[in-house]
Amino acid sequence: VLVLMMILPGLALFYGGLTRSKNMLSTMTQIGATAALAMLIWVCWGYSTAFGPEGNAFFAWGNAFLSKVTPDTTAATFSDEVISEYVFVSFQMTFAAITAALVLGGTVERIKFSAVMVFMAVWLTIVYFPIAHMVWAGGGLIFEWGALDFAGGTVVHINAGVSALVAALILGKRKGYPTEPMPPHSLTLTMVGTGLLWVGWFGFNAGSELEADGIAGLAMINTFVATAAGALAWMLVERVMGHKPSALGFCSGVIAGLVAVTPAAGNSGPFGAIVLGALASTVCYFAVAKIKPAFGYDESLDAFGIHAVGGIIGAIGTGIVYSPALGGPGGDDFVMGAQVVTQIKAVL
Repeated sequence: VLVLMMILPGLALFYGGLTRSKNMLSTMTQIGATAALAMLIWVCWGYSTAFGPEGNAFFAWGNAFLSKVTPDTTAATFSDEVISEYVFVSFQMTFAAITAALVLGGTVERIKFSAVMVFMAVWLTIVYFPIAHMVWAGGGLIFEWGALDFAGGTVVHINAGVSALVAALILGKRKGYPTEPMPPHSLTLTMVGTGLLWVGWFGFNAGSELEADGIAGLAMINTFVATAAGALAWMLVERVMGHKPSALGFCSGVIAGLVAVTPAAGNSGPFGAIVLGALASTVCYFAVAKIKPAFGYDESLDAFGIHAVGGIIGAIGTGIVYSPALGGPGGDDFVMGAQVVTQIKAVL
């Protein structure tokens, strides 16, 4: 339910406030309708493709329309405790819904509603569901490599951010970009959306432990401190670069910190989370302020610059902060270099 709050109203207000006023309602409608479509597809064939009882390294099958899920079936947690499978299905359903909605950050203000609906049905089926299986399901390609992704750095953020960039490049630039000013029409609404995203993210990160225990508590505190570090780091970089710290910078830093800590939430100590949040926020600032103008692409709301870039920093950084020497939960057999290589493979 917290992840649903991240979508509606969180992401809808965050993205809507960043658009021009004439496009806010269409942006919010696209986000809501995309989430609704994702929920229905998830029940019909998405859960089966990602977590079905039969499968290979790339996708699963055998449980379309939740034919084998009942009030009595269960899903195992990381400590082999069990929860209702309907709860697990619902939880993962919200991840699919928000990931699809995040992609719209690269395409808003220049794509028809009907095109959004067709694109999302195809994208979820051939991109999101297989990646979710590969990373989170036993037997999945990246899962079997031993890659660490606690709550979706690769599955959600790199996946959505890269897809947003590719979609933006296919669609082409908005009319008038970059010569015509296109500032956000309401940073007040964006700030409200940012707050809702941060609150909802506790369901995203701490909830990914699938039970209320110490690792969920670790994910919770990391979601506080990495985000705080990201918010202040972005504003500090703005100041160092000769600008005043801004509301947009605060909001962007919050999201960058949240994105970076997502794969590391239960895989890092609090100090490692602080470093990840600050580092990712700093790198994302330059991706948005310098790299995007240099290449000239029109990726409207910086889903690539923050979600993909921040997700890459977080995913690779997870291989470092997992170390017990840095306060992470890795065991005595943890080898940092090998894990970092595995994380890079997962990112690629």
